Amino acid sequence: MGFFKLQENGTNVRTEIVAGLTTFFAMAYIIVVNPNMLSQAGMPWGAVFLATIIASVIGTLVMGLVANVPYAQAPGMGLNAFFVFTVCFGLKFTWQQALAMVFICGLINILITATKIRKLIIKAIPESLQHAIGGGIGIFIAYIGVKSAGLLSFTSDPGTYSLIGASEQIANSTLTDIANSHTVVANSSAVPALVALNDPAVLLALFGLLLTVVLLVLKVRGAILIGIIVTALVGIPLGLTKPATETMSFTAAVAELPKTFLAALGKDGIQSLFSDMTKLPLVLMTIFAFSLSDTFDTIGTFIGTGRKTGIFSLEDEKALESSSGFKSKMDKALFADATATSIGALFGTSNTTTYVESAAGIAAGGRTGLTSVVVAVLFAASAFLAPYVQAIPSAATAPALIVVGIMMLSAFKEISWDNLNEAIPAFFAGIFMAFCYSISYGIAAGFIFYCVVKAFRRQLKDINIVLWIATLLFILNFVLMAVI
Repeated sequence: MGFFKLQENGTNVRTEIVAGLTTFFAMAYIIVVNPNMLSQAGMPWGAVFLATIIASVIGTLVMGLVANVPYAQAPGMGLNAFFVFTVCFGLKFTWQQALAMVFICGLINILITATKIRKLIIKAIPESLQHAIGGGIGIFIAYIGVKSAGLLSFTSDPGTYSLIGASEQIANSTLTDIANSHTVVANSSAVPALVALNDPAVLLALFGLLLTVVLLVLKVRGAILIGIIVTALVGIPLGLTKPATETMSFTAAVAELPKTFLAALGKDGIQSLFSDMTKLPLVLMTIFAFSLSDTFDTIGTFIGTGRKTGIFSLEDEKALESSSGFKSKMDKALFADATATSIGALFGTSNTTTYVESAAGIAAGGRTGLTSVVVAVLFAASAFLAPYVQAIPSAATAPALIVVGIMMLSAFKEISWDNLNEAIPAFFAGIFMAFCYSISYGIAAGFIFYCVVKAFRRQLKDINIVLWIATLLFILNFVLMAVI
């Protein structure tokens, strides 16, 4: 295994395999959730099912074999909701046109990666905000785990009614219904509350959380994966761990794939997208929104998980200053992420992105691309074993996300919370990720308040020009979202 430089990275084959299994089970829900989501826009379920797997396999293999880092890729949650509810339902674009916009978004991401723009953004982020992003991703991934465990119910509260982000609230409610099999009040005034602890799925998740915590504090090797497996096994007599009865066969899915393959480039896709010049501003604004969210989700994930673990080393930091070529792991990882979006769009799925659930495998010890290769192999196998992949209940994987979130919160200790100049931007960057259910929105809030604090303290020279540009782009994106 010299190819992956396991010894240099302080790991071994066993650890990398365990890490790959952990990451896969933490994100395997996307195999079914993504086709369930995109089929609402009229896309054939089986085709999206295969496109999801193909995009995940290719993107994750490139990440592992080219960049040699333990990150997995798949169509992103939130981005697929934006694809369906905003682009197709709200803006009335066809799914073929939406795929064309995702394809173009991928090309833009490749361009800004090749020209070092994405790395310049990373370099421009102040150290305190980088720590805030790391801790914020911890809160975000723990919140995903809490929701997946079914620990939250949503009740109507007229006093909290808001019109802001109505389409995203509808999208998130639908996602929760699909992914967690728990009923949510699809109401813009819904507020969370702890559920009654009498649901078997909730009790199973609590058992899994307790077991995983005990294994971790006892420093048992493979604690997170053991927690997933044991919890899934306990779910069998409860009727919660069982093969799916309603799924499409591999053969039937293959028969549907031609309907989406290269549809982004066909007459109903990119060829019709620019046929009506009156819609050109709307098209460009939508592509911009796709690209901005995709870019900063990835940047946030790399910063939040790569710094503390040393996956992106000092050499990678110095390589940020390189003006040409892909010389570091950071270079190659950013390129792998950029290419995956266009590849996924060609097969028939929304934006493919680096998954924050990769943090589960990293917490299990994954440090090299071997982890990613294991994930890719499991995704490929899932095309034939979908009913059994679906058998793992969210109650078994949710505890892993919660404990990984706990581990990542340590990044907050590096922030001077008694210094408001540092604490205010850090708070918004960290906390808003969970509040807005979006990594990129948390980063946006942190950038905006960082600039505000520096401006009113007359310290404008401390703000990197790249940070100014990124902040203005975020503000423009919010304005455009309000308009469209």
